[in-house]
Amino acid sequence: MLNYIISRLFSAFFVVLGVIILVFLLIHLIPGDPVEIMLGESARPADRDLLRAALGLDLPIHIQLWNYLSGLFTLDLGTSIHSHRPITSILVERIPATAQLALFSLLIAIIIAVPLGILAAVKKGSAWDHLSMGVSLLGLSIPNFWMGPILILVFSLWLGLFPVSGKDGFLSLILPALTLGTAMAAILARMIRSTMLEILHEDYIRTARAKGLSETVVVTRHALSNALLPVITILGLQLGTLLGGAVITETVFSWPGIGQLTIDAIKSRDYPVVQACVLLISLSYVIVNICTDIVYAAIDPRIRIGDEN
Repeated sequence: MLNYIISRLFSAFFVVLGVIILVFLLIHLIPGDPVEIMLGESARPADRDLLRAALGLDLPIHIQLWNYLSGLFTLDLGTSIHSHRPITSILVERIPATAQLALFSLLIAIIIAVPLGILAAVKKGSAWDHLSMGVSLLGLSIPNFWMGPILILVFSLWLGLFPVSGKDGFLSLILPALTLGTAMAAILARMIRSTMLEILHEDYIRTARAKGLSETVVVTRHALSNALLPVITILGLQLGTLLGGAVITETVFSWPGIGQLTIDAIKSRDYPVVQACVLLISLSYVIVNICTDIVYAAIDPRIRIGDEN
């Protein structure tokens, strides 16, 4: 098991390093000059050169990359070009909002997906099956940038039940969490249905029924517990996406998280903040997937044995 974990950490290191280098190069190659944005188009060339030298943007790009990587190895994320604040403190302020949104969205997705998936599998071919899969297909088809405004229009502007945007108490969390959770619930529900259909035809399920166990016990205790194994992988991947900031949803609802910070930094060409946000997103995604692999290997030893061989 230890060798399995080490191999996963080793591969994750190169994935994160590749993401860092790629993002650094892409950000510096896209059009737009942070100096021009800060000083305006009417600034004198001498002032622009002085500010560019002060920010280190006049150095060759490979030297800038080396300086950035050297700072990362000393856990120094740098300073924001515009606010002149340490980026670490900016991220510390934004991470709780994104984590809160991601975890609540995950809870909503599980509450919706598990009953839908079980109902569709147990009632295969019935109206309940078609209704459950229709609801999941609808949730999967509607993009966040459309679902968010629709929820705002109906529940905020027409019914006045929830705040339109911002982070102000528990009620302001519900609509963005629903926007994220419904799409994730659609994926989980379809996965639970497909795995449940396979397991419900296994011999040990027939044996449990032959022993006289109720259908509820057979489905929940025997079938569902085994059906959740492949769902863990999907859950880990989706949680990594949620922890990545859910940029679109946070922008729609003006949710003060990592996603909103990323968009603001891109608009202002605040290179260090963009790089730090992408680094955090990639790290969270990789860490969640490593944890998923470890849990999966702990549940099913065949995975780590096959990987070690």
